[in-house]
Amino acid sequence: MKIVIIDYGAGNIQSIKFAIQRLGYEAVLSKDAKEIQHADKVIFPGVGEASSAMRKLMASRLDKIIPELKQPVLGICLGMQLMCNSSEEGNTKGLGIFDTNVVRFSNRVKVPQIGWNQITNLRSDLFNAVDEKEHIYLVHSYYAPLCHATIAESDYELKYSAALQKDNFYGTQFHPEKSSAVGVQILKNFLEL
Repeated sequence: MKIVIIDYGAGNIQSIKFAIQRLGYEAVLSKDAKEIQHADKVIFPGVGEASSAMRKLMASRLDKIIPELKQPVLGICLGMQLMCNSSEEGNTKGLGIFDTNVVRFSNRVKVPQIGWNQITNLRSDLFNAVDEKEHIYLVHSYYAPLCHATIAESDYELKYSAALQKDNFYGTQFHPEKSSAVGVQILKNFLEL
């Protein structure tokens, strides 16, 4: 199986690569459109600020490639947010895969949310063998509201989308590669889709 991690200069790439290796697979880092298009599975990571990350995607024309992929694609954290219509962070236009707009938590809570939180209302093969109310690891100031594509929820000030899915596209607001055994199971489920 060919697994490609999109390398566009805005990712937590090494920890994802190591997590995949622990599952017995190898992943390739690439920003080459053909290599990404011919992968069996694609992981779209992201750490950092939305508008600068989107500029990097546009510079390599990956903003045109990603929405047209037909194989399973997993966006992680900022990667998931960039798959939405837009983000308030930097007033950024997204890839428009998930029909929702990313917004900022209010000033009533500590931002960013850093640490462990529960996921609930799991409804996807991505969560096979994962129990309700398992803890996952998050670092974020912006979130996708609950919407038609929501497949898992978390709660910080309000309920929001901890994970999204539309067709072959999946996204997690949390970092599966940093979420202990639960995260490993979720990555394994994605690789076995």
